[in-house]
Amino acid sequence: MELEGILPFFENKTILVTGATGFLAKVFVEKILRAQPNVKKLYLLLRTSNNESATQRFRNEILGKDLFMVLRNSLGANLESFISERVTAVSGDVCDENLGIKDCILRKEMWKEIDIVLNSAATTNFDERYDVALGTNTYGALHVLSFAQNCVKLKVLLHVSTAYVCGEKEGNILESPFYMGDTLKGTSKLDINAEKELVKEYLDRLRVQGATNEAIISTMKDFGIERAKLYGWSNTYTYTKAMGEMLLGQFNQNLPLIIIRPTMVTSTYKEPFSGWIEGTRTIDGVISAYAKGKLECFTAHPKSILDVVS
Repeated sequence: MELEGILPFFENKTILVTGATGFLAKVFVEKILRAQPNVKKLYLLLRTSNNESATQRFRNEILGKDLFMVLRNSLGANLESFISERVTAVSGDVCDENLGIKDCILRKEMWKEIDIVLNSAATTNFDERYDVALGTNTYGALHVLSFAQNCVKLKVLLHVSTAYVCGEKEGNILESPFYMGDTLKGTSKLDINAEKELVKEYLDRLRVQGATNEAIISTMKDFGIERAKLYGWSNTYTYTKAMGEMLLGQFNQNLPLIIIRPTMVTSTYKEPFSGWIEGTRTIDGVISAYAKGKLECFTAHPKSILDVVS
């Protein structure tokens, strides 16, 4: 859709955003509140112990960021009422059933009101421990889907994946979906439920052996890389994100589902202003190291295309 069609689409809509403290979700929330102030409500899912803590985290880690400076300046004294009318911070976790939302009244209210779900929750560490990545990137996607299937007004579920689920291939790569059991090697069948059981058995064995927490973390990180490479992926992140796509494709039951696969996300391009960045991730570390003089050269082909998203 053209921009003129996108903004009206969000008018008077209720949106659930997971992974709300992440870069992409923050940019999305800011854009909606600034460009479409007639949005009905934004539910932001945040990992906290209760809804009060979720509200505090929203104010500190989202609204308080420089990204929202333009919105704060334009609304001035009306900011508080504007936000309180449109934004509800919800304590929860995509790793849990019903997204960890314990308040059944709130949960039913959300199912009744939500039009759009943006699933941006993920752990993006390439070498994340396997149990954590599997819980968030793979089964977290399934939990979001299950929650969305209860939303009676749902127009679309938008799931943020990554371009690198396609692996390390050369040339033009078609945006084809993953089907349950697909691997990049094509020589073996991937059983996601079996992977879940394998992780549980592996953790139980480590605990019985009296492994320290540090040893468990290190071992589970290595185990994730091992399983990823077994099926053709280079790291745990892309491997578990690919499995998340498989579950969405298998169980969506004709739910309106969109999966997007961005490449490396860097900073804001123009809106609300250019150059906003938060922390150093992926290519950011290389850029900042070069700027500081710590990286004097970067090996690459002169005709290579650097694919980044702003």
